[in-house]
Amino acid sequence: MFANLEHLGLAVHDLEAATALYTTLLGQAPYKKEHVASEGVDTVFFQVGGSKIELLAGTTPDSAITKYLGKKPEGIHHVAFEVADIRAEMQRLRQEGFTLLNEEPKRGADNKLVCFVHPKSAAGVLVELCQTIGPTDHE
Repeated sequence: MFANLEHLGLAVHDLEAATALYTTLLGQAPYKKEHVASEGVDTVFFQVGGSKIELLAGTTPDSAITKYLGKKPEGIHHVAFEVADIRAEMQRLRQEGFTLLNEEPKRGADNKLVCFVHPKSAAGVLVELCQTIGPTDHE
């Protein structure tokens, strides 16, 4: 079962410019910047109430974010939900007929295990499941 809206992931070309824009827009600095080498992305997180905004910029030509921005404009890339047991949720979603992009959860940013639901299974929206596996920098 989904616990809460964990974050909105926004794909951007220029992470520095987007960080400056959102710092001004939100009236606060990000709480975390992180490079996720396995995904070829740099990320920046802002806390907004009980949720977050994640800015993502590709660092390699073959990263999912770089490829996404080659086809689509900057903006919302995915919607992420916190789950207590990612493996159990993955099993439940498969049984319900959803297509997952991952066979197993993988390590994501902000101390999370993550898995993605294919947009074709979720009305055109890329959905991310997140399970916290340790303390995060904003706690």
